[in-house]
Amino acid sequence: MPASADLLLLPQWLVPVEPGGWLADHAVAVQDGTILDVLPADIARARYRPARVLDLPGHALMPGLVNLHCHAAMSLMRGFADDLPLMPWLNAHIWPAEKRHVSEAFVRDGSLIAAAEMLAGGVTTVNDMYFFPGAAAEAFLQAGLRAALGMIVLDFPSAYAVDADDYLAKGLTLRDRLKDETLLSFAFAPHAPYTLSDATFARIGTLAEQLGVPIHTHLHETEDEIRDSLKQHGVRPLERLARLGLLGPHFIGVHAVHLNEAEIGTLATHGCHVAHCPSSNLKLASGIAPVAALLEAGVNLGFGSDGAASNNRLDVFAEMRLAALLAKGASGNAAALPAAAALKAATLDAARALNLDDRIGSIAPGKRADLVAVDLSGPACQPVFDPVSQLVYAAGREHVTHVWVDGVAKLDNRRPVGLDPDDLAARARYWRDKLKG
Repeated sequence: MPASADLLLLPQWLVPVEPGGWLADHAVAVQDGTILDVLPADIARARYRPARVLDLPGHALMPGLVNLHCHAAMSLMRGFADDLPLMPWLNAHIWPAEKRHVSEAFVRDGSLIAAAEMLAGGVTTVNDMYFFPGAAAEAFLQAGLRAALGMIVLDFPSAYAVDADDYLAKGLTLRDRLKDETLLSFAFAPHAPYTLSDATFARIGTLAEQLGVPIHTHLHETEDEIRDSLKQHGVRPLERLARLGLLGPHFIGVHAVHLNEAEIGTLATHGCHVAHCPSSNLKLASGIAPVAALLEAGVNLGFGSDGAASNNRLDVFAEMRLAALLAKGASGNAAALPAAAALKAATLDAARALNLDDRIGSIAPGKRADLVAVDLSGPACQPVFDPVSQLVYAAGREHVTHVWVDGVAKLDNRRPVGLDPDDLAARARYWRDKLKG
């Protein structure tokens, strides 16, 4: 007698990520938000009696993308202060605007808009860093987006908290309150070496080890950051964090643009992860991360969009393609970051950095059904010799037709499920007028 299932997906190509490669004419059975089975399509039709069957001719089915570094609420600042380097951008524009306008309502609305953009582009998990993470959590849960919430920490006051102790207390309280939300996880999010003291970093390192929580921080983004660290602390930022005991398999360094050979070795030796944000790094003229050298050393790599204020797109398809091309151009090696490795970095490797690789990042029985269908049938994606290569080099978020998070449809034939585009546009207009005022 056929077994029951909630959903049976029948793509032309199945791209499981692990093991690598792709499978033709295979099916994925989903039950209660879990991937129940991966098997040949003809066997699946005989074995299962699903509540819904979705044929996807001309489509590749892949795991959901993981955005390893984002400031989601800053979608409300998209285009607000363009064409500036990092520190003038922050000091003269972003931080003053945040001081005037950031609130729970700002974060809730901005995060909801960001969630809608990401889901429509095949992102099913985001690693977020911003003020009022509780408001972000409300937005992500409303949208149905999986999220690692950053428990942000700085040493200076904001509308959210008055000092490092207050930031930490509020973050840990939120983590306790939302510990049963299956779509949410948490990471400590100390902003950057230039905004935190040694004492604050050391305390975060101790808490992260005790609680088994990742640490997610900006690192070596600009040459100015390194010069200032040498002047103030006598060492480069990474060495400072190493001395404070922060490095390890729980550590995610964001950007990691300006690294020397020894620092790449340090990240590898400690089992650290890097969130590579190529578009933001280029737009702020911060530089190009040494991706080929990081991968050769064995450093685990994922991709981040950064915020829409410094990128303008929360588009991990674009980051994946750009990262692969930059790695080749910067290293002079056309084999640096090949398509399969780029797709793995955008899915399973990023999930590993968040300690979520046992749940998401590949299509395998027992994992959560975070899945994305990509239409490769149009002229821009034809002919298809290798669907993995096509996903990285030819397809984009505009080719995403269906998205599921935990087995729940969030995009159905390019139509958002559960979110009203007109409502989101109205929220964006409201905050545009506030920021302009």
